[in-house]
Amino acid sequence: MARAAAAVEQALEVLLPPVEGAEGRLAEAMRYATLGGGKRLRAFLVMETAGLFGVNQTCAARVAASVEMLHAYSLVHDDLPAMDDDDLRRGKPSAHKAFDEATAILAGDALQCRAFEILGEPDTHSDPQARCELVMALGAAAGARGMAGGQMIDMVAEGKTLDGPAVTRLQALKTGRLIQYSAEAGAILGRASTQQRHLLAAYGRDLGAAFQIADDVLDVEGSAAEIGKTAGKDAAAGKATMVAVLGLDLARSHADMLARQAAAHLDGFGGRAANLRALAAFVVARRS
Repeated sequence: MARAAAAVEQALEVLLPPVEGAEGRLAEAMRYATLGGGKRLRAFLVMETAGLFGVNQTCAARVAASVEMLHAYSLVHDDLPAMDDDDLRRGKPSAHKAFDEATAILAGDALQCRAFEILGEPDTHSDPQARCELVMALGAAAGARGMAGGQMIDMVAEGKTLDGPAVTRLQALKTGRLIQYSAEAGAILGRASTQQRHLLAAYGRDLGAAFQIADDVLDVEGSAAEIGKTAGKDAAAGKATMVAVLGLDLARSHADMLARQAAAHLDGFGGRAANLRALAAFVVARRS
């Protein structure tokens, strides 16, 4: 993950350069929100799945950087007072605290636009069909039937009691869809078979579910120093989580089961998918 993060960080530096002039503050906020932070889980997924098909690393890093920009935009907006109202992100002040709310909104908007712009550029892939598929898949993962829709459900559900299937759907949209896209993107880049693409999408779906439950557990057990954001906010805000539905012990067991299920989708890839299998174990064992 560290090697992939370094390659993607370099790509982000190139793709999000500082800007002179009045709009320079916007570029600064975009870089602040995106560079030098986070686990780069989604970027790692793109790089690893692309590697299964021998995709050029520079092309894979561009797509990975695009995903990280889209993810950063979602975090900037998620932290706003109108959303989750969090002052801490990745161990430093949230974008709206480091700059201001209006700049944070614009930075998120611009990061989302830049993410799609990169996918459409010829340097990302020589085949226009591949670029179109990447754009369509990311749009589906991030929009009303994906991440944004999940955020809406999350906001509406505050203070309400949801059952397990409803929480599963919420989390599959809000968190899981972008992780699923990140796993599938490597197959799109590699022009993989439909079966291979479906297997990696299934891996990403179960990995995303395990990741979010592990996040729910960390929100209860972790400290702000460990997780890089305010701890205990889910319970305080009455958020719908699998910990609230199942309790800590059963939630942990469910996450472990999903991680094993995710790894099983990789059986057909043999030893080449060793890092992806290890990632499934990592997401439920991590402390940050």
